Amino acid sequence: MSAVLPVLDRLDQDLDQSLGRLFDLIRIRSISTDPSFAADCREAAEWLVADLKSIGFDASVRPTPGHPMVVAHHDGPAGSPHLLFYGHYDVQPVDPLDLWEDDPFDPKVKEIEPGRKVITGRGASDDKGQLMLFVEACRAWKAVHGTLPCRITLLFEGEEESGSPSLKPFLEANADELRADFALVCDTDMWNRETPSICTSLRGLVGEEVVVKAANRDLHSGMYGGPAANPIRVLARILADIHDGSGRVTIPGFYDGVEETPSQVLKSWEALGETAESFLSPVGLSVPAGEKGRSVLEMVWARPTAEFNGISGGYEGKGFKTVIAAQATAKVSFRLVHRQDPDKIRAAFRQFAAERVPADCQIEFHPHGGSPAIQLAYDSPFLTKARSALTEEWGKPAVTVGSGGSIPVVGDFQNYLGMESLLVGFALSDDRIHSPNEKYDLTSFHKGQRSWARILDALTKEAAR
Repeated sequence: MSAVLPVLDRLDQDLDQSLGRLFDLIRIRSISTDPSFAADCREAAEWLVADLKSIGFDASVRPTPGHPMVVAHHDGPAGSPHLLFYGHYDVQPVDPLDLWEDDPFDPKVKEIEPGRKVITGRGASDDKGQLMLFVEACRAWKAVHGTLPCRITLLFEGEEESGSPSLKPFLEANADELRADFALVCDTDMWNRETPSICTSLRGLVGEEVVVKAANRDLHSGMYGGPAANPIRVLARILADIHDGSGRVTIPGFYDGVEETPSQVLKSWEALGETAESFLSPVGLSVPAGEKGRSVLEMVWARPTAEFNGISGGYEGKGFKTVIAAQATAKVSFRLVHRQDPDKIRAAFRQFAAERVPADCQIEFHPHGGSPAIQLAYDSPFLTKARSALTEEWGKPAVTVGSGGSIPVVGDFQNYLGMESLLVGFALSDDRIHSPNEKYDLTSFHKGQRSWARILDALTKEAAR
């Protein structure tokens, strides 16, 4: 008999008890952004350590300059892989409180429509519910088999919702202890309520603030309009030149390192049925504005972009003022894919912009972060086995998706620990994370536990072959 089948039975039998444990964790007000909740954050870390010790982990609370980390280890059979699982126990603030239907720290199971039950409360989805899925899978393995199928390290952070200021120094200082064969992250979504997904790519990011300066003061547009350089016009030309008529970025070298997505992956994305209309209509749009000839999913998941996030200059108050501004400012972000180099992109943009500035004007640049894209190999054995395990549990083929955004910890694992990450999550797009009335589907909580048990089994079998 397969080793995982009695584990699945145990998870089914223990569902009510696992809900009780999750409720206990949700009740702890571990809001990391507000210093007045520092004691609550530590309480959550200590609760997790006590729970992990109860199932045989060597667990401890690790101090940082901010909120503590939780680190736990458990041995596995000789020759089995070593996996690092990451989650975060901190949560977002609950304001505005009057918009919550129930106390955000008094979790409940509610039926929101016939046959659909959800867990309510802050952190139910992001990320306490997701974190506890893996813990419960480990608990069931221990209860049935007396051990775990492989060596496991757990890292639970307490500052994810406040920018993770302690994470990089902690990873760097404890790299030898935390380094594993692969990282598992449960902080992403399913494709829909019935279809599991694995996120295989995260776009990188380069942020730049550019300032164009001209005259030494604001000028009267009637007196100086024409002869005097207008920094808003200069800046507008720079921004307009960044894209051509087909939506491609014109900065020299911008597409260095950008690979075409494999045709079989594109076909799998097409099968998801997302169209430009279905993607854009919820935000009041209908015509895609990016690269021509690319689907919306390909543009968001696998293509780089240049976007303008803010622009200012001159008189911006009420009414009208005929002024030529002394300076103009724009905030520009580049989302990166594949092997694009953030430093080279930044340097190329700066050169591109500087070449378009008149000789008697000045240009300044202020960086706002930069990180490379993350791309898991489509033929990774970890990905292949996890996808099969998810498909077996949910009865529908697991889809591989990308993310247009970034999850910094995944890049940090790659940079500081040299590890790739497998991103498997069971949240849904309507979970209202960071908003009032956060929820987590009971099906996600139950089948998520079973999914992780199957994934652990699959990864162990892969190593044994």
